[in-house]
Amino acid sequence: MICAVASVLSAHDIITTKITWDREISRIVYARCASCHRDGGAAFSLMTYDKARPWAVAIKEETLNRRMPPWGAVKGFGEFRNDTGLTLEQLELIVNWVEGGVPEGDAKDLPVAPKVTQIAAQPRSAGELIVSGEYRLTRALRLDGILPRNVAKDATFQITAERPDGSIEPLLWLYRFDPRFTHAYLLREPLDLPAGTRIHGVPARASVALLPNANR
Repeated sequence: MICAVASVLSAHDIITTKITWDREISRIVYARCASCHRDGGAAFSLMTYDKARPWAVAIKEETLNRRMPPWGAVKGFGEFRNDTGLTLEQLELIVNWVEGGVPEGDAKDLPVAPKVTQIAAQPRSAGELIVSGEYRLTRALRLDGILPRNVAKDATFQITAERPDGSIEPLLWLYRFDPRFTHAYLLREPLDLPAGTRIHGVPARASVALLPNANR
């Protein structure tokens, strides 16, 4: 949920951008924010121009600081197929829209609002390995993802895999973890880790699950 105080913009903002809510910004919101920021969702609705406009400055600040959407991991440290973080292009569109006067645009450009379904809690996966503290694989693992199981609020730590040959694979860098948004971090491609691989970085008082790829 956006914590910054909403900035109510003047109705007479000078428009200096061609980027509009109806054409570009609504598509970002529908794709990245609608799961929470909707009527009946976990946070206030941003699903229409009238509802989003008073929050425009806060939206810019929260997205630039990577607090929203609540992905929870540092970009560039591991690659994930379910990454909900905004791209640099999307961030630039939001900044230009806000600083350019938050124009609404033409209603004909507005996409159909998405139908959002409730995301089920992540079940325990058959064969998952619970890691707490330093951990050594006793058998080969084709890793599909990582799921925080017991991680304290605001915890920050890097998880890496050190293969027996000494090569290091970055897995996941959790940053100021928020248990409210716990989800699996699914690798872009499954990662083969041989027996003897050491998993580093998980604090002794925390635990994460290594999720095996179901196709192996």
